Amino acid sequence: MRLRGQVALVTGAGRGIGRAVAEAFAREGAATVLAARSTAEIETIAQQIGAAGGRATAVATDVRDEARVAALVERALGQHGRIDVLVTAAGVAAFGPVADLATAVWDEILGVNLRGAVLCCRAVLPAMMAQGRGTIVNIGSVVTSRTLTGSAAYTTSKYGLLGFSRVLAEEMRPHGVRVGVLSAGATDTPLWDGMPGAPDRARMLTAAQVAEAALLMVGLGSNATLEEITLLPAGGVL
Repeated sequence: MRLRGQVALVTGAGRGIGRAVAEAFAREGAATVLAARSTAEIETIAQQIGAAGGRATAVATDVRDEARVAALVERALGQHGRIDVLVTAAGVAAFGPVADLATAVWDEILGVNLRGAVLCCRAVLPAMMAQGRGTIVNIGSVVTSRTLTGSAAYTTSKYGLLGFSRVLAEEMRPHGVRVGVLSAGATDTPLWDGMPGAPDRARMLTAAQVAEAALLMVGLGSNATLEEITLLPAGGVL
Protein backbone atom coordinates (compact mmCIF):
# COMPACT_ATOMS: atom_id res chain seq x y z
CA MET A 1 0.00 0.00 0.00
CA ARG A 2 1.98 2.89 -1.37
CA LEU A 3 0.19 5.65 0.54
CA ARG A 4 -0.32 4.03 3.94
CA GLY A 5 -0.29 6.65 6.68
CA GLN A 6 -0.73 9.57 4.30
CA VAL A 7 -3.61 12.05 4.05
CA ALA A 8 -4.79 13.04 0.57
CA LEU A 9 -7.14 15.90 -0.28
CA VAL A 10 -8.80 15.51 -3.69
CA THR A 11 -10.97 18.17 -5.31
CA GLY A 12 -13.49 17.33 -8.00
CA ALA A 13 -13.85 13.97 -6.25
CA GLY A 14 -17.50 13.52 -7.13
CA ARG A 15 -16.92 12.15 -10.61
CA GLY A 16 -14.45 11.52 -13.40
CA ILE A 17 -10.73 11.82 -12.74
CA GLY A 18 -11.16 13.17 -9.21
CA ARG A 19 -13.31 10.23 -8.18
CA ALA A 20 -10.89 7.73 -9.71
CA VAL A 21 -7.96 9.37 -7.92
CA ALA A 22 -9.76 9.33 -4.57
CA GLU A 23 -10.68 5.67 -4.95
CA ALA A 24 -7.16 4.68 -6.05
CA PHE A 25 -5.49 6.60 -3.22
CA ALA A 26 -7.85 5.05 -0.66
CA ARG A 27 -7.03 1.56 -1.96
CA GLU A 28 -3.36 2.40 -1.47
CA GLY A 29 -3.94 3.23 2.18
CA ALA A 30 -4.39 7.01 2.20
CA ALA A 31 -6.99 8.69 4.36
CA THR A 32 -8.86 10.71 1.75
CA VAL A 33 -10.73 14.00 2.03
CA LEU A 34 -13.16 14.36 -0.86
CA ALA A 35 -14.18 17.83 -2.05
CA ALA A 36 -16.79 18.77 -4.64
CA ARG A 37 -19.82 20.99 -4.99
CA SER A 38 -22.20 18.02 -5.05
CA THR A 39 -22.64 16.79 -1.49
CA ALA A 40 -24.63 13.72 -2.50
CA GLU A 41 -21.96 12.46 -4.91
CA ILE A 42 -19.01 12.69 -2.56
CA GLU A 43 -20.96 11.30 0.39
CA THR A 44 -21.85 8.26 -1.70
CA ILE A 45 -18.23 7.79 -2.75
CA ALA A 46 -17.02 8.20 0.84
CA GLN A 47 -19.45 5.49 1.92
CA GLN A 48 -18.25 3.18 -0.85
CA ILE A 49 -14.62 3.74 0.13
CA GLY A 50 -15.48 3.01 3.74
CA ALA A 51 -17.36 -0.16 2.80
CA ALA A 52 -14.25 -1.34 0.95
CA GLY A 53 -12.12 -0.85 4.05
CA GLY A 54 -10.75 2.59 3.26
CA ARG A 55 -11.09 5.94 4.99
CA ALA A 56 -12.80 8.93 3.41
CA THR A 57 -14.44 12.15 4.50
CA ALA A 58 -16.76 14.17 2.26
CA VAL A 59 -16.62 17.97 2.50
CA ALA A 60 -18.87 19.99 0.19
CA THR A 61 -16.70 22.75 -1.29
CA ASP A 62 -16.86 25.30 -4.08
CA VAL A 63 -13.17 25.72 -4.89
CA ARG A 64 -13.79 29.23 -6.23
CA ASP A 65 -14.70 30.38 -2.71
CA GLU A 66 -11.60 31.20 -0.66
CA ALA A 67 -13.40 30.88 2.67
CA ARG A 68 -14.82 27.47 1.73
CA VAL A 69 -11.38 26.27 0.64
CA ALA A 70 -9.90 27.43 3.94
CA ALA A 71 -12.63 25.56 5.81
CA LEU A 72 -11.90 22.43 3.76
CA VAL A 73 -8.23 22.49 4.69
CA GLU A 74 -9.05 23.22 8.33
CA ARG A 75 -11.39 20.23 8.38
CA ALA A 76 -8.70 17.96 6.96
CA LEU A 77 -6.09 19.19 9.43
CA GLY A 78 -8.51 19.03 12.34
CA GLN A 79 -9.41 15.44 11.56
CA HIS A 80 -6.03 14.07 10.51
CA GLY A 81 -3.43 16.54 11.75
CA ARG A 82 -1.63 16.69 8.39
CA ILE A 83 -2.07 16.89 4.62
CA ASP A 84 0.46 14.97 2.56
CA VAL A 85 -1.12 15.13 -0.88
CA LEU A 86 -3.32 17.55 -2.79
CA VAL A 87 -4.82 16.65 -6.17
CA THR A 88 -6.73 19.47 -7.87
CA ALA A 89 -9.07 17.62 -10.20
CA ALA A 90 -12.04 19.99 -10.05
CA GLY A 91 -12.68 21.21 -13.55
CA VAL A 92 -15.31 22.36 -16.02
CA ALA A 93 -15.30 22.88 -19.78
CA ALA A 94 -17.42 24.33 -22.55
CA PHE A 95 -16.56 24.44 -26.22
CA GLY A 96 -17.36 26.89 -28.99
CA PRO A 97 -15.82 29.70 -31.04
CA VAL A 98 -14.37 32.70 -29.26
CA ALA A 99 -16.83 34.95 -31.12
CA ASP A 100 -19.70 33.13 -29.41
CA LEU A 101 -18.12 32.72 -25.98
CA ALA A 102 -20.22 34.29 -23.23
CA THR A 103 -18.29 36.16 -20.55
CA ALA A 104 -20.10 34.21 -17.84
CA VAL A 105 -18.85 30.94 -19.33
CA TRP A 106 -15.30 32.30 -19.50
CA ASP A 107 -15.48 33.36 -15.85
CA GLU A 108 -16.87 29.98 -14.77
CA ILE A 109 -14.13 27.99 -16.50
CA LEU A 110 -11.24 30.14 -15.28
CA GLY A 111 -12.84 30.37 -11.85
CA VAL A 112 -12.96 26.62 -11.30
CA ASN A 113 -9.97 25.42 -13.32
CA LEU A 114 -7.44 28.11 -12.43
CA ARG A 115 -8.60 30.20 -9.46
CA GLY A 116 -9.88 27.11 -7.67
CA ALA A 117 -6.63 25.22 -8.10
CA VAL A 118 -4.57 28.23 -7.00
CA LEU A 119 -6.69 28.72 -3.87
CA CYS A 120 -6.39 25.05 -2.93
CA CYS A 121 -2.63 24.97 -3.47
CA ARG A 122 -2.12 28.10 -1.45
CA ALA A 123 -4.30 26.82 1.39
CA VAL A 124 -2.30 23.60 1.91
CA LEU A 125 1.14 25.19 1.67
CA PRO A 126 1.52 26.24 5.33
CA ALA A 127 0.87 22.69 6.56
CA MET A 128 3.10 21.07 3.95
CA MET A 129 5.93 23.54 4.53
CA ALA A 130 5.72 22.98 8.28
CA GLN A 131 5.93 19.21 7.69
CA GLY A 132 8.85 19.63 5.32
CA ARG A 133 7.14 17.38 2.80
CA GLY A 134 4.08 17.09 0.58
CA THR A 135 3.03 16.51 -3.02
CA ILE A 136 0.69 18.60 -5.13
CA VAL A 137 -0.65 17.21 -8.41
CA ASN A 138 -2.58 19.66 -10.55
CA ILE A 139 -4.65 18.05 -13.30
CA GLY A 140 -3.77 19.80 -16.52
CA SER A 141 -4.60 18.96 -20.11
CA VAL A 142 -3.00 18.10 -23.42
CA VAL A 143 -4.39 21.40 -24.76
CA THR A 144 -1.21 23.06 -23.45
CA SER A 145 0.78 21.19 -26.09
CA ARG A 146 -1.82 20.65 -28.84
CA THR A 147 -4.17 23.30 -30.24
CA LEU A 148 -7.86 22.44 -29.95
CA THR A 149 -10.16 24.87 -31.73
CA GLY A 150 -13.22 25.91 -29.77
CA SER A 151 -11.46 25.55 -26.42
CA ALA A 152 -10.15 29.07 -25.80
CA ALA A 153 -11.36 29.43 -22.20
CA TYR A 154 -10.45 25.87 -21.24
CA THR A 155 -7.03 26.15 -22.88
CA THR A 156 -6.36 29.48 -21.18
CA SER A 157 -7.20 28.00 -17.81
CA LYS A 158 -4.86 25.04 -18.33
CA TYR A 159 -1.99 27.19 -19.63
CA GLY A 160 -2.42 29.35 -16.54
CA LEU A 161 -2.38 26.27 -14.32
CA LEU A 162 0.78 24.97 -16.00
CA GLY A 163 2.61 28.27 -15.58
CA PHE A 164 1.47 28.64 -11.99
CA SER A 165 2.58 25.09 -11.18
CA ARG A 166 6.03 25.59 -12.68
CA VAL A 167 6.62 28.67 -10.53
CA LEU A 168 5.22 27.00 -7.43
CA ALA A 169 7.43 23.95 -7.97
CA GLU A 170 10.53 26.15 -7.87
CA GLU A 171 9.35 28.11 -4.84
CA MET A 172 8.53 24.94 -2.91
CA ARG A 173 11.67 22.99 -3.80
CA PRO A 174 13.63 24.23 -0.77
CA HIS A 175 10.72 23.23 1.50
CA GLY A 176 10.49 19.61 0.39
CA VAL A 177 7.10 20.12 -1.28
CA ARG A 178 6.76 18.62 -4.76
CA VAL A 179 4.49 20.20 -7.37
CA GLY A 180 3.57 18.52 -10.64
CA VAL A 181 1.09 18.77 -13.50
CA LEU A 182 -0.58 15.69 -14.94
CA SER A 183 -1.74 16.60 -18.44
CA ALA A 184 -4.16 14.02 -19.80
CA GLY A 185 -5.47 13.62 -23.29
CA ALA A 186 -9.10 12.76 -23.99
CA THR A 187 -10.44 10.87 -20.98
CA ASP A 188 -13.80 9.14 -20.76
CA THR A 189 -15.52 11.21 -18.06
CA PRO A 190 -18.87 13.00 -17.70
CA LEU A 191 -17.16 16.09 -19.17
CA TRP A 192 -18.12 14.75 -22.59
CA ASP A 193 -21.75 13.99 -21.76
CA GLY A 194 -24.05 15.71 -24.20
CA MET A 195 -21.18 17.33 -26.10
CA PRO A 196 -21.89 17.25 -29.85
CA GLY A 197 -19.18 15.83 -32.07
CA ALA A 198 -17.22 14.26 -29.22
CA PRO A 199 -14.53 11.71 -30.18
CA ASP A 200 -15.18 8.01 -29.83
CA ARG A 201 -15.16 7.48 -26.07
CA ALA A 202 -14.07 3.86 -26.49
CA ARG A 203 -10.70 5.18 -27.74
CA MET A 204 -10.20 7.53 -24.80
CA LEU A 205 -8.18 7.04 -21.64
CA THR A 206 -10.10 5.84 -18.62
CA ALA A 207 -10.19 7.90 -15.45
CA ALA A 208 -8.57 4.95 -13.66
CA GLN A 209 -5.55 5.21 -15.97
CA VAL A 210 -5.13 8.88 -15.14
CA ALA A 211 -5.38 7.97 -11.45
CA GLU A 212 -2.55 5.46 -11.90
CA ALA A 213 -0.36 8.23 -13.29
CA ALA A 214 -1.23 10.39 -10.28
CA LEU A 215 -0.26 7.51 -8.00
CA LEU A 216 3.09 7.32 -9.76
CA MET A 217 3.72 11.02 -9.12
CA VAL A 218 2.71 10.79 -5.48
CA GLY A 219 4.26 7.43 -4.64
CA LEU A 220 7.84 8.22 -5.62
CA GLY A 221 10.44 8.42 -2.89
CA SER A 222 11.11 11.90 -1.56
CA ASN A 223 14.40 12.08 -3.49
CA ALA A 224 12.57 12.23 -6.85
CA THR A 225 9.85 14.33 -8.40
CA LEU A 226 7.73 14.00 -11.53
CA GLU A 227 6.81 17.57 -12.36
CA GLU A 228 5.12 17.20 -15.76
CA ILE A 229 3.50 14.13 -17.28
CA THR A 230 1.57 13.99 -20.54
CA LEU A 231 -0.69 10.95 -20.75
CA LEU A 232 -2.34 10.17 -24.09
CA PRO A 233 -4.57 7.46 -25.50
CA ALA A 234 -2.50 4.96 -27.46
CA GLY A 235 -3.99 6.32 -30.67
CA GLY A 236 -2.66 9.80 -29.92
CA VAL A 237 -4.71 12.98 -29.72
CA LEU A 238 -8.31 12.20 -30.65
